[in-house]
Amino acid sequence: MHVDSVSQQVSAVEMFQGDRFLLLPCEFHTFDLQNATVVWIRQDLTPSTVHQRQAEEDQLKDQNQLYRGRTSMKADALVSGDLSLNLTNLQLSDSGTYTCLVTDFSGELNRTHLDLKVKERFHSWTIAVHILLVAVVLVLLWRLLSHFQYRFVPGYRTDVEVESGAESVLLPCRSTVHLPEGAKVVWRDHNHYKVLVLRTGSDGAEEQLPFYKNRTTMNEELLRSGDFSLTLDHPTRADTDTYTCTVSTRRKKILMRRKVRLQVKVQQVEVESGAESVLLPCRSTVHLPEGAKVVWRDHNHYKVLVLRTGSDGAEEQLPFYKNRTTMNEELLRSGDFSLTLDHPTRADTDTYTCTVSTRRKKILMRRKVRLQVKVQQ
Repeated sequence: MHVDSVSQQVSAVEMFQGDRFLLLPCEFHTFDLQNATVVWIRQDLTPSTVHQRQAEEDQLKDQNQLYRGRTSMKADALVSGDLSLNLTNLQLSDSGTYTCLVTDFSGELNRTHLDLKVKERFHSWTIAVHILLVAVVLVLLWRLLSHFQYRFVPGYRTDVEVESGAESVLLPCRSTVHLPEGAKVVWRDHNHYKVLVLRTGSDGAEEQLPFYKNRTTMNEELLRSGDFSLTLDHPTRADTDTYTCTVSTRRKKILMRRKVRLQVKVQQVEVESGAESVLLPCRSTVHLPEGAKVVWRDHNHYKVLVLRTGSDGAEEQLPFYKNRTTMNEELLRSGDFSLTLDHPTRADTDTYTCTVSTRRKKILMRRKVRLQVKVQQ
């Protein structure tokens, strides 16, 4: 697929030296691109690479030493299209023009620019004054701690496990705390990004990170009873994280905070090399509309098999898998999207992803399966 290169200029951003993190935004549709690569660069540096990601892995061999250990991207970036760069521990040397460059086999697809200016927060002669002020504040906070109404539910952290491909998972958050009018419930991931915001009387979904859009819900009717649990649809390994549920008043007084650790487990399948075939399971109760598509991919995002209702789609697959993969089209309507791989060898050991989407590319289900092909001794 060929896409004309698009260049976008983004307004300048100003931050202070020592700020904990900054998200440099960049979005581009990369879901169906073959071997897409996104690289963040600063052309005034040598080497110019700030961060590079290809398939499901970071490629940091050519990264400039100034950014070592300070950059990250979402694990699901090239699938979700959210190519934003997280930069931590901001320094004065981070000032410059950043370019988000998206390429694939056909060449350059998109180029987005963002000017960042990192300013000095304190003048040297004020440092001593600020240290003194911090010390005074710490003393006051210590004295007020016993009177501070900061309520935690018993069992501060909850661990939840679910298999990749499940229709949904519930992240529990319940309390007897009274919810006043205009109170707000905020769920965040470990990077402090908003997963879902709900204020009594509105859904607040516009504030959430795009990665979670249309996948998260809370039952507003249960808020009054103290149930602030979050439902996350179609969890994948990229959703493994520690999430925080915070309840606060209209005046930002915190009433409750609770953490939930979510572990999304990938199903394991083992087979011996030389077997006639192996079944990679992918089943769901999801309704399959007309024109829906089932795509199996390997960890490099290459297509193993594509099946759209009414056609086999085999012409889209990687030659390595040709004539070795099948799905039973008659079972698709019942929610069985399992893949049969013939004559598995050690080269087939991989993590495979089964994705079910509508004609308009809305994802209905995604599941990962880890295949281990063992060599006979």
